[in-house]
This record gives sequence, structure tokens and C-alpha cells, in this order.
Amino acid sequence: MTGAFSSVLTRVRLCFIKGCIGSGILLLACLTILNPAADAAKNGNNAARDLTNLDLKELMEIEVVTVYGASKFEQKITEAPASVSIVTSSEIKRYGYRTLADILQSIRGFYTTYDRNYHYLGMRGFSRPGDYNTRFLLLVDGHRINDNIYNTAFIGTEFPIDVDLIDRVEVIRGPSSSIYGTNAFMGVINVITRGVNDLKGMEVSGEAARYDAYKGRLSYGGRFENGLEAVASGSLYDSKGQSDLYYREFDSPATNNGIARNADGDRYHSLFSTLMLKGLRLQGAYVSRDKTIPTASWGADFNNTGTKAGDERGYLDLKYEHIFDDRLNITTTLFYDYYRYKGTYIFSGVPNKDDTDGRWWGGDVKFTTRMLKRHNIIAGGEFVDNIRQDQSNYDEQPYSLYLDDKRNSRSWALYVQDEIKILENLILNAGLRHDYYDTFGGTTNPRVALIYRPLEPTTIKFLYGTAFRAPSPYELYYSDGNVSSKANPDLKPETIETYELVLEQSLGKGFRMATSLFFNKIDNLISLETDAADGLDVFRNIERLETKGVELELEKKWDNGLKGLISYSYQETENKQMDEAVTNSPRHLAKANLMVPLLKDKIFAGLEEQYVSKRKLLNGSDTGSALITNLTFSTQNFIKGMEVFLSVYNLFGQTYEDPASREHRQDAIEQDGFGFRLKMVYRFW
Repeated sequence: MTGAFSSVLTRVRLCFIKGCIGSGILLLACLTILNPAADAAKNGNNAARDLTNLDLKELMEIEVVTVYGASKFEQKITEAPASVSIVTSSEIKRYGYRTLADILQSIRGFYTTYDRNYHYLGMRGFSRPGDYNTRFLLLVDGHRINDNIYNTAFIGTEFPIDVDLIDRVEVIRGPSSSIYGTNAFMGVINVITRGVNDLKGMEVSGEAARYDAYKGRLSYGGRFENGLEAVASGSLYDSKGQSDLYYREFDSPATNNGIARNADGDRYHSLFSTLMLKGLRLQGAYVSRDKTIPTASWGADFNNTGTKAGDERGYLDLKYEHIFDDRLNITTTLFYDYYRYKGTYIFSGVPNKDDTDGRWWGGDVKFTTRMLKRHNIIAGGEFVDNIRQDQSNYDEQPYSLYLDDKRNSRSWALYVQDEIKILENLILNAGLRHDYYDTFGGTTNPRVALIYRPLEPTTIKFLYGTAFRAPSPYELYYSDGNVSSKANPDLKPETIETYELVLEQSLGKGFRMATSLFFNKIDNLISLETDAADGLDVFRNIERLETKGVELELEKKWDNGLKGLISYSYQETENKQMDEAVTNSPRHLAKANLMVPLLKDKIFAGLEEQYVSKRKLLNGSDTGSALITNLTFSTQNFIKGMEVFLSVYNLFGQTYEDPASREHRQDAIEQDGFGFRLKMVYRFW
């Protein structure tokens, strides 16, 4: 491992030097912006002090956030075996985030792509066009959201949890197959929902936005005399979308001169509930979403509002936790999940139907123990029974069946992780998991982290891990009757090997810095290609990628509520077989957030800047860079129980595009311009 790590450091050195140039410029800008603000806030709150002037008690009071998703137990973020970011409910509100995609877009090293149907997530220069977010594991309170047909992590309006119900979002970078298995490839996203401590009665919200978009929500939370805690919520959303969308690729009289009219609608309804009694928790969620597709993807008729995608996702999760004492904890879970996709594509006036039906159940057991001195051990096992993984494709009238594939499968896994406190300031975290699938066999993946704290406010992490992504039933078995695509049941799992060096530093009360150097090597990448022998599209293990880069983040919080955060990411991702840069991979990402209390405890302003550099398209050209500005004003306490939010998105009307994937005739998809939203929340408690 020593030789490999030395090789990695050599590879990343050039990346680090280049990255430092950009980060140095960013640092100067950050200090220029924040220093005047610090001087203004100094009177009355003594906000920032030199770290060397703090005594031991004050050093111990430096805020340390905790995270659950990194190791399946609550731990300090500085002791987690990963680089972690947290987005809180306050930040979600104050910056006007509308979807989980908005939240993730704000995090360092992350970016999103929208094809006017779904949102796709990229991280550290890696986002494959046409991938359905399969390389990220998405959890809600620890429950897996990725479905069992496409393995999709839903982050747009099809995500089953209303963002108003989110307490915080934990983002764990890097491979976590050592405790989570498949899909924990590039990272893990754990969404923690609000409980009765935060939702103490009836809460109503309503909002209106551009493009005739309206949303309503009714939520309730309460604690009863018998100890039962209950949270229940329902949401409705309806948007007509842009009335006219222009695509130059369809600019001819036969296709309405490239204008898709009234073909961008989006609507959903969702339900969510959690019941808790002592150590028992029952949670359920359901969402049904319909999206009109304006881009004529997969060769569908242009300017036809009959082309739509429909998604239904639901689950029930029963969890029991028993704490024997402060040294032993046992958690068991039993769950049932459901996913349904109904796609309608109009070809030459004939409706073609894509229909998938996924149902699965399973359970797991986890032991957490501190019985051995200096050891914190977790061990567990999981079982999943995919009782239905059905896919079909047919023309409706006249009826013609192209695919009727019915599958079921099973998988199980065993894992163990030991957090060893070698010294008071030195932790070794080592984990190992073995997964077995009846489709391709077994795979074993480790993760090792050495976490060193030379000084109380300084943490250095050396991280190494591997992960896998099992091929989805869609990639293995989907075919339209060999008209344009064919199945490949011989696909193997993708694998990734990662090295990362992390520095986390507190520089005084409320001042924090995080820096990462990373190197990823991906093998057997599953990609869609055209078979030269028959001209059919097919998924194959054909690519080997390498990603390297550097990330820097600075954050400062003042006692008066002022908060600033700025980040920069430099990344290079190459196809080593072709020796060329990959598509949809920005070299530079820069972000800045500023939260300002305009009137103490009453009026706030949240300003957000997001820069993404050019991204390569499938045709070899690029999208150009983009700088987006979002601004949100919010009020509270003017009327007891009421909050009002006014958000402006893409404030300066920046015209920009996201890369398109193979199913589109377009090389890039233009994004929304200037937009706004007015939102009101009222609490009856």
C-alpha cells in the first residue's frame, strides 16, 4: 500500500499545484469579503479571536458536528472515516432550496445535470450522461431509497420526502461499500427527517413560483401521554413548466419550428409518516410524480404532450433498537419497498409504453459494542429478496409486445467495522464487507482510515477504500425486442479504488477550514455503446477512468448570525483507455454562500453564487462555463408562528446548458433562466 500511496501522491502533486493557484485566488476573495464583515460584527459580540489566545476550556468548546451515516452510528464529524458535509434545515430554508438536487448542488465538489425529466448528480468530475444516479447511495433515516430496477437515487421532484421535512442532509464522500454494499460507490447521502422536537403541532405551507408552479403542504407532529411520538405530512405540487421551449435541432416547419409548446409540466403528491414508541419506529413514505418530456428523447415525436414519465415510490420500514447498557446496542430492521415506472413515448403517433414493476423486502441486524477497551465495533448482516423486477415494453395501439421480462433475485451481506483508539489523538478505523448476489456472485470490499489529531482543533485523515456497483436489471436485461437495443446478462460489477488525504482545521470560534486531496481509479465501468456488428445499443464493461483533484472549503460563523462559506474544487477525470477527458466533467467548481441577518431574529438574506466551468459534450464540443446567482429573503416572528420566504433564482438570467445523453438529439439542454418563488409557512403551536 505504501508504494501505491506514493504513486498517488506523485499523480496528485501536479493537480495540487494547479488547484492551489485557483484556491489562492479564492482565498484572497474570501478574506476580502469576510474581513470587513468581521470588523462590522466585532462590536458587541467579540466574534473572531486568534486561536493562540484561547485557553483549553475555550478550545474544547469549539463546535463539533456529529454524523450518523459515515459509520452507522453517531460520531464526531472529525472522527468519521470520510470527508463529510452537513446541510441543516436552517440552511435549506434560508437559501430557498426547493429539491434535494438544489441542496446537493450547493455542496463542494458536487454538481447536477437536468435534462427536463430527471436531475442527475455528479461529484469530483464524475457524472456519466445517461446514468440514473446509480453510483450514489441515497438513504432516508438510514433506509435505502435506490430502487431495484434502475438503482436510481431520486433527487428531483420524484424524491419521496418534502424538503420542508428535512432536519439535515449528511453527505459522505468516497466509497462506503464496506458497510453499505452496492451503490455506495462515489458517496452516501443520508437524509435525516424532522421529529417531534422540531415539529410540535400543525404546520401549513403554501408557495407559488414562476411557470404557474404551486405547492401546498400540511404536517403534524406530536408526543402523547403513553410515549408515542407521531409525525405525518402530505404535499401537493403542480407546475405547468415553460410554455415554449426552443430546440434548434428540431427547427423546421414539420416540427413546429423547434418549439415544444406546453410540454414541460411537472406534478406530484407525496405522503410521509413516522411513529415511534420507546425503541420501536415505523416509518412510511410514498410519492407519485408525472413529468411531461419536452425534449423528444429516444426519438419520440417532437412537440407532443403525450410523451411522459411517471414514477411511484413507496416503502414501509420497521426498526427496533435495544440498548442493553452503554457498551452494547442491537438494532433490527424489517422493510418492504415498492417502485413503479410508467413511461409513454409517442412514435409516429403510436404510444409506446415502458412499464417496470419493482417490489422487494428484506431485513438487517446490527450490533454495536464497546466491550473491548479502546474499540468501538459494529457488525451486522443484511438480506434482500427482490420478489419482482419486471420490465415490459409494448406499443399500445396497434398492440405489439417488444419486451416482457420478469425477474426475481436475492442478495445477502455480512460486515464488520472496528474503530480503534490507538492513542487519545490517533484512531484507526477499519471495515470489511462481503456481498453475495445470485446474479454474479460475491465481492468483498474494505475501507481503512487513519485519523490523527496533533492538536485539539486539527484533524488529519488518511483514507483508503474500495467499492462496487452491481449491474442493475435494466442494464442486464432491458431490450426493445432488438429493434434498437439488446440485453447483456454477462455484465460484471463496476469497481472503484480511492485514496484521499483530508485536513480539517478550526481557526477560532466559528472559523473552519477543510481541504482534500483525492485520487480515484474506476475499472469495468458500465457504459452504453453501439455494437458495430448489429448496430444495437448494449451495456458493457468497457471503460477505465482515473479522477484526481483537490478541494478547499472555508466557513465562518459570527455570534450575530452572519455566516459565510466558500469552496473551490479542481478535478481531472480521464478515460485511460482512450487517453482523453470524459464528458460532463467540469475542471473547476466554485461556490460561495452568505447568510446575513438584516434585522435581528426577523429578516434574513441568503446569497448563493455557483460557478461551473465548461463541460465536454458527447460530440466533442463543450457547454461553456456558467455563474448562477440565487437570492432568498426570509422573515420570522413578525406574526407569531409565520415565516415568509421570497427567492429569486438565476438572478441575472444567465443562459447556460447542461450536457445531454445519448437518448437526446440535442447535444446540450438549455436550463431555466430567471425564476422566483414566494413561500409562506404557518405553525399552530
